[in-house]
Amino acid sequence: MGTLTAGGITVGYDDRGTGEPLLLVHGHPFDRSMWAPQLAALPGLGLRVIAPDLRGYGESSVVPGRTLLEVFARDLAALLDRLGLPQVLLGGLSMGGQIAMEFCRLFPGRVRGLMLADTFHRADTEADRAWRHSMADRMLAEGMSGYADEVLDRMIAPYNVRALPEVAARVRAMMAGAPPEGAAAALRGRAERPDYRDVLAQLGVPTLVVVGRDDFYTPVSDAEEMHRLVAGSELAVVEGAGHLPNLEQPAEFNRILEAFLTGRGLLGGRAAVVDHQ
Repeated sequence: MGTLTAGGITVGYDDRGTGEPLLLVHGHPFDRSMWAPQLAALPGLGLRVIAPDLRGYGESSVVPGRTLLEVFARDLAALLDRLGLPQVLLGGLSMGGQIAMEFCRLFPGRVRGLMLADTFHRADTEADRAWRHSMADRMLAEGMSGYADEVLDRMIAPYNVRALPEVAARVRAMMAGAPPEGAAAALRGRAERPDYRDVLAQLGVPTLVVVGRDDFYTPVSDAEEMHRLVAGSELAVVEGAGHLPNLEQPAEFNRILEAFLTGRGLLGGRAAVVDHQ
């Protein structure tokens, strides 16, 4: 756990373990603590797990206005430069997955393997963009607590709100504690993101697509489409989970990731070649 200056901002981050570096990118409106089960378990596999707070969240600098996904991706590249890591395994969930796709667009040579969890690859529709701007305005005017209450049973499956009260409380606390200026800036930036279908079709690294069976925001059909776009990718559906399977079913999520990394030779070895034919 620590902070450093990278890309002109202060970045809070966790850096645990030794071995193959794995960079995990959190979603909105969360912070790096959403990766707690992975930070606890994955270093034991021979991974160096790095989980930063994105700008506007957690211990990182809050920059109001609008934060494009390109800005987030360049922040991550600057962090890796400071840590002396030219290449990493990369994983992102929800908005973090979109940032991971943007990172692949900008810095394809820095990614050895990719995990896209509960995310969506297409650009927003006009209606989606209008909703994001409206929600950003509301967050600035009202704060985050009302939003956190409204979306809790969409962020995690409704049955897990009841069955996993500690997880539900953690998720709500992350959302309610997010800086409104940072969350609003991210929403405005996401409204302008590009379509990533071409990026996915051109990926040349081993890729795992993961989704919770009962994800409200990015259903299994979205994951299946990404799986079809990425040659040689693997698709895993986590039962008993919604939009945050890494928190709702952490043991299964970690097992899936370990199996993928092991099977593709990404734990201390060279990545398997992806066949694009």
